[in-house]
Amino acid sequence: MTTPATAARPATLASVAASAGVSIATASKVLNGRGDVSPRTRARVQDQLQRHNYVARRTRGPARPPGAVDRASIQVIFQGDLNAYGVEILQGVLAAGAEAGVVVVVSQHQHEEAGLTASWAQELAAAGRRAVITVVEDLTPEVIAALASAGVPLVVIDALNMPDTRLTSVGSTNFAGGVAATRHLLDLGHRRIAYLGGPASAACNLARLHGYRAAMEAAGVPVPDGFIRYGHFRYADGTADGAAVLGLPEPPTAVFAGCDETAAGVIEAARALGLKVPRDLSVVGFDDTQLASLSSPRLTTIRQPLRGMGRVAVGNALRLAAGETLDANHVELATTLIVRESTAAPVRATSGRPPTPG
Repeated sequence: MTTPATAARPATLASVAASAGVSIATASKVLNGRGDVSPRTRARVQDQLQRHNYVARRTRGPARPPGAVDRASIQVIFQGDLNAYGVEILQGVLAAGAEAGVVVVVSQHQHEEAGLTASWAQELAAAGRRAVITVVEDLTPEVIAALASAGVPLVVIDALNMPDTRLTSVGSTNFAGGVAATRHLLDLGHRRIAYLGGPASAACNLARLHGYRAAMEAAGVPVPDGFIRYGHFRYADGTADGAAVLGLPEPPTAVFAGCDETAAGVIEAARALGLKVPRDLSVVGFDDTQLASLSSPRLTTIRQPLRGMGRVAVGNALRLAAGETLDANHVELATTLIVRESTAAPVRATSGRPPTPG
């Protein structure tokens, strides 16, 4: 029975689920009319939804016909083009959304476009979005404030910047991954190791770079001038920056690339210069997207649990939408070194150029 004390609090999906003795995911399925719930459980949840006046509280705009279902949905936003990394994240988001009975709406935008405004946030709320998940997004305080004002929780995956440390975010152990990638090359005997990463201000890139620097410093190996370059986690960065470092008077014998796409560009830059991977140049990537297995040679890389990151983001987004308090604002999933054919011991310790035919 609802008491005056409980009636004074806004109903949440978490409170409805707790009252019905089911999980939030099951309550969400009933709310969205999913068929994979037993009749007895469905009736119990529907009774609690009515007692808590949950659907009526969520309804916006014109009155709905009796029995209309509030279609729970979340918005997933990608900045720029959807690449192999983003596809892996999206697979995890879609799987988690399907399991929870939540509609996933995907959109993308270019940062220079106007769009993420207060009116945009209000439109999302009016459309029934329970939460927003952004992927590799260049967040601004204005976007964060607009969503907060509209009452739409935000979860960030691999943000390029974090203007507010209180934001709920999901990432991986980027620093540990940077250390593991660099140590692998050091253990093979490489000493001239370059790092070709993403934007200089990107949090994930900085963590990978710091891991690289930490491993080099621990091994007592200096980093020559010109061996660290910043890009945008794109193939074109790998070809351009790869050509630049390989054109140095004393080029690297190995490259740690900040993502698989950049690593693939480095391999192409080496090929264009007549270098063979891994005989003349070892290359390590980061992410372990499908691209890593399809490249030639297959790419040694740091595996991020990208689908798992998407799943965790959806789970946290739904918990925030249900009014729950999370144990931690930031979650990091473990990275793993995956060794394939793009790395080997250096033929010559001081030069990345191919040996002169004898």
